[in-house]
Amino acid sequence: MRKSILIIITITLVNFYPTVNAQEKVIPSINPEQQLQKLRIVLPKPSKPIANYVQCVRTGNLLFLSGNGPLKIDGTFITGKVGSDLTIEEGYEAARVTGINQLAILKAELGDLNRVKRIVKVLGMVNSSPDFTDPPKVINGFSDLMVQVFGERGKHARSAVGMVTLPAGIAVEIELIVEVE
Repeated sequence: MRKSILIIITITLVNFYPTVNAQEKVIPSINPEQQLQKLRIVLPKPSKPIANYVQCVRTGNLLFLSGNGPLKIDGTFITGKVGSDLTIEEGYEAARVTGINQLAILKAELGDLNRVKRIVKVLGMVNSSPDFTDPPKVINGFSDLMVQVFGERGKHARSAVGMVTLPAGIAVEIELIVEVE
């Protein structure tokens, strides 16, 4: 009898004891629109694709953003090879500018950056000299911006790779996957 009661209590506790799934962990929320204001970042009008593709595709709750580069406000790109033409710091700034451009595309697609649940995955490509071995330091310009704007929701999985060349000689090209509401 005692054994039966113990088994029933154990089963009851196991079935009703609250469990936390790592995927359901609550991520603290900050307002990305307010963060942009604090950072004094004004999003530009999204650029038009330079070939036969679209800037953004949505499937379910995921947005896939095409690769974009460091288009400055004056309409010119930051160009050159990091490691020969550009320093790591200049490459970092190019990645940050690219991040601002990707945020503009997100804003145009969603209407409100508060609809971003998480930056999921980033692929950062650095136009680099053959002996340049620090693409991650360059792409930190993008990653740091995402964390500044979205807080914990901006932390993401990432690949940062060096390339022999990029379109129009741009310094970086970055694509990303975003989970949205």
